Amino acid sequence: MGVTTVTDVRQTDGGNGAAVIAKLFRSEQGGHEQVVLCQDRPTGLRAVIALHSTALGPALGGTRFHAYSSDEQALDDALNLSRGMSYKNALAGLDHGGGKAVIIGDPDTLKTEELLLAYGRFVASLGGRYVTACDVGTYVADMDVVARENRWTTGRSPENGGAGDSSVLTAFGVFQGMRAAAKAQWGEPTLRGRRVGVAGVGKVGHHLVEHLVDDGAEVVVTDVRADAVARITARHPGVTAVADADALVRTPLDVYAPCALGGALDDPTVAALTATVVCGAANNQLAHPGVEKDLADRGILYAPDYVVNAGGVIQVADELRGFDFERAKAKAAKIHDTTLAIFERAKVDGVPPAVAADRLAEQRIAERTLAADWLRPSLG
Repeated sequence: MGVTTVTDVRQTDGGNGAAVIAKLFRSEQGGHEQVVLCQDRPTGLRAVIALHSTALGPALGGTRFHAYSSDEQALDDALNLSRGMSYKNALAGLDHGGGKAVIIGDPDTLKTEELLLAYGRFVASLGGRYVTACDVGTYVADMDVVARENRWTTGRSPENGGAGDSSVLTAFGVFQGMRAAAKAQWGEPTLRGRRVGVAGVGKVGHHLVEHLVDDGAEVVVTDVRADAVARITARHPGVTAVADADALVRTPLDVYAPCALGGALDDPTVAALTATVVCGAANNQLAHPGVEKDLADRGILYAPDYVVNAGGVIQVADELRGFDFERAKAKAAKIHDTTLAIFERAKVDGVPPAVAADRLAEQRIAERTLAADWLRPSLG
């Protein structure tokens, strides 16, 4: 097992090392405290662990296992996701900074017990600066394996002292954010009688559909996995399905809920949207800077993704205290009020909600930066 930090990567003209250094220190993606490249050749593990900030406490964020098209794309994802976790944890009121890890490869073919154990050793080598959990491509059973080598692991099974599936409260939080958006847009915090399109009905999306159906919404879904759609329509015959996300955004909707991978809100999608509210579970929904203004210019109310999808991180953070579901759910319910406060701040400042959310998160991080006592050794 070997760990390489970016400060150890040789800068060569046009080499990958130069690209990493440039991204960390000189690009808009910079500002991270630490980025670690991990490799374990016997198991095939290649991973990036990015710590954006520990101003509020140990960095907390999930582990994404994905077949990236390039190593550079994997690095970009880790940098973007970890920054998002800093902001998410700040606005969720958690005493945690932001971090994220990505494991490069197809989890269906590469994931083994030995690889997960090697990954756990890498996380443990950071000595508690990073607390990991599940994300796309990793599950509760995987965290149980990682935890055998790393005590800074959350999202474990109840049988192993954990909180279980964090997608339950992620979906609950998104629903609370959607209720807040409905109140801001239509005057009532309910989706009853509204048509909601959910793109991605996997771990989080299928729970969100349950909340929407219970609330009286008309639901339209799509997913790249036909079995995921079939599960939803079999359970809820009133739910309809369309072929893909392109078809969904063109379907007459009140609310569009991206619940798959990031970058869902690109220029063509925003131009085609029929919905007047966007609120979903996916991370990093805005494909590039400026999309938030395009949404606002079209009169589309955007609920910032990292605000409304914080229920999962609230759940796994509670696990570190000895998990209590009702305590975590009560904290996740506050996402409704936080989202409303962001909409109000956006109105007062004359900026899109995404900008208002960033400002509030940065304010909390700045206020606590000088008081990061968890990093200081005891002098007593």
